[in-house]
Amino acid sequence: MKIALMDSGIGLLAAAAAVRRARPDADLVLSLDPDGMPWGPRDAEGITERALLCARAAAAYEPEALIVACNTASVHALPTLRAELEPALPVIGTVPAVKPAAAAAATTGSRVAIWATPATTGSSYQQQLIEEFANGADITGVPCHGLAEAIENGDEQLISAAVEAAAERTPAEARTVVLGCTHYELVGERIREALGGSGSGSGGPALQGSAVAVCAQALRRAGLSPDPGAAPTGGLTVLHSGRTSTLPAAALTYAEGRLLVPAPAARR
Repeated sequence: MKIALMDSGIGLLAAAAAVRRARPDADLVLSLDPDGMPWGPRDAEGITERALLCARAAAAYEPEALIVACNTASVHALPTLRAELEPALPVIGTVPAVKPAAAAAATTGSRVAIWATPATTGSSYQQQLIEEFANGADITGVPCHGLAEAIENGDEQLISAAVEAAAERTPAEARTVVLGCTHYELVGERIREALGGSGSGSGGPALQGSAVAVCAQALRRAGLSPDPGAAPTGGLTVLHSGRTSTLPAAALTYAEGRLLVPAPAARR
């Protein structure tokens, strides 16, 4: 069995690691786009074009499901990807976890912050999510200048600076923080610590990512059940703008990237 994931860069690592943990026996196909990244500054047509390239390259390996592990691509390209690939290949998009965060906050009266790229923070897409799912919760958007880029490059100094700057813009009353960019889940503990949590993962606001939920949806659409105790026989194929390659060096600076490395090469 194979599960494919796509993104312009290493933001797909969090979802890939979630799949690896849930199904250690599943082969993974990771389709990145170093030739076309970043996707964020492109218009909708340009994003769709690059997303199609990555999706087609992954689909050639005949996976049981394809995860679009990128908020930007999910917003702009998901309908086109589904029109071309479904029903033969289920396509699962990634949406910031605003709905569950708002639902939890509405029952307690607490405040929610959404950490996202500056473009997403000011987008009609995020505003629509808030309007649809806020359910009375007080939600504040926090633009995280340069954080995704710093994570992509594995630049520790820039990551720390971007996290600290975003933490300063986060309301002190926020008890839930939605990670509205797939890259941010790779530095979740650093975000938690910057917001007052401890290094052991306790204290501070709760972080809401999308990787685990997207993984569950992908397995369901593929007709598979979680089996974390399965033999760790899953392989790994990495594509760079359609070409067979290896994980970028920066990926190995994160636990999620290192989790994928011991797997043998995927069967072709």
